[in-house]
Amino acid sequence: MRPTMWGMVVRALVLVAVAGCAVAGQEPQAAVQEQRGREVRPLVIGHRGSAGYLPEHTLAGYTLAIDRGADYIEPDLVVTKDGVLIARHEPNIIATTNVKDLPQFASRKRRAVVDGVSEEGFFVSDFTLAEIKQLRAVQAFAERDASYNGLFEVPTFEEILALVRRKSMETGRRLGVYPETKHPTYHRQLGLPIEDRLVETLRRHGLDRRDAPVFIQSFEVSNLRYLRSITSVRLVQLVDGDDVNLDGSVSLKPPLDKPYDFAVRGDVRTFADLLTPAGLAEIRTYADGIGPWKPYLISSAGVDANGDGQADDVNGDGKVNEEDRRLLAPSQVVANAHKLGLLVHPFTFRTEQRRLTGDFNGDPVQEYLRFYELGVDGVFSDFADTAVTARELFELRKRLGIGR
Repeated sequence: MRPTMWGMVVRALVLVAVAGCAVAGQEPQAAVQEQRGREVRPLVIGHRGSAGYLPEHTLAGYTLAIDRGADYIEPDLVVTKDGVLIARHEPNIIATTNVKDLPQFASRKRRAVVDGVSEEGFFVSDFTLAEIKQLRAVQAFAERDASYNGLFEVPTFEEILALVRRKSMETGRRLGVYPETKHPTYHRQLGLPIEDRLVETLRRHGLDRRDAPVFIQSFEVSNLRYLRSITSVRLVQLVDGDDVNLDGSVSLKPPLDKPYDFAVRGDVRTFADLLTPAGLAEIRTYADGIGPWKPYLISSAGVDANGDGQADDVNGDGKVNEEDRRLLAPSQVVANAHKLGLLVHPFTFRTEQRRLTGDFNGDPVQEYLRFYELGVDGVFSDFADTAVTARELFELRKRLGIGR
């Protein structure tokens, strides 16, 4: 990482400001009061826990995210053969657990179709909870620390809620959960629908109410509409894309071109259509916010100096990635969503240099600041500590009257 001199200076200012609050006996996060609508400050959502540091979706990862300042933690929910909600990013767990290394489960490897795509692996719906508990989580990103592989169990949603309650009591903070219903059409086709299980679990924990520190998110639409009919918990429509084109436009190729329930019923609209003024107005009829992929809010363009239609290696490091791209002007999505009273929580913020647009000079704090300044209501981050540091800096700059 190559932080700018400004980045190092402002981090020092933030540490002083935070220390001052601690001396006064005022834990910064505990002082935040959540509103029914928009939050008084951008939320930091621990994406898959602390996926940048530990294997994703583990109690250890969620705990680390909370300890490093996350307001909410995000468990992706899938369903076991015996109907239990557990936290995994996908139904296929070949990349996020050690299942392929366990001889007792070798015969479970097979092909399955998930949202129209055939893939090979091990699928949660073929395992009971007792069998899932024999597995251990592994780091899904090859460039991240793998030294914690094999140490942590796969948690149930019940266990996650118990953790959040315990940490809330320990810290005096109002911590929340932000579950995603993963592939709801797929689960419904298996006879293992997620929605009622999720709401019933929330109800048992006293969290099935409008003012609970809970958001439920989904890339599909019909299951959010159904959820609206059975719960008053806040709902968020996720908006995905396949890639970013050379000119900065979002590429929309199946299966990431539209909500899968749209594909099933032949609805021609894409994810991009959901972010038009008309699309946002429709979302407002069943949801409380949107979770768009970052490029829909602030995108970046590549450089094609020789006219071959391909992005060039601008910085000369022998690779073509985000570092070689340049930021474009923000879209009107945040402003349009806010006009309708919709919250905006973009995903996913990461600190790896190759994932940062060249304008940020390798400093992830600068990316957070750009989005905080745009007015987003929260961010999904693999590195909650960096998101919190940037938020403290953002608020300090506002108090000091320092703008862009």
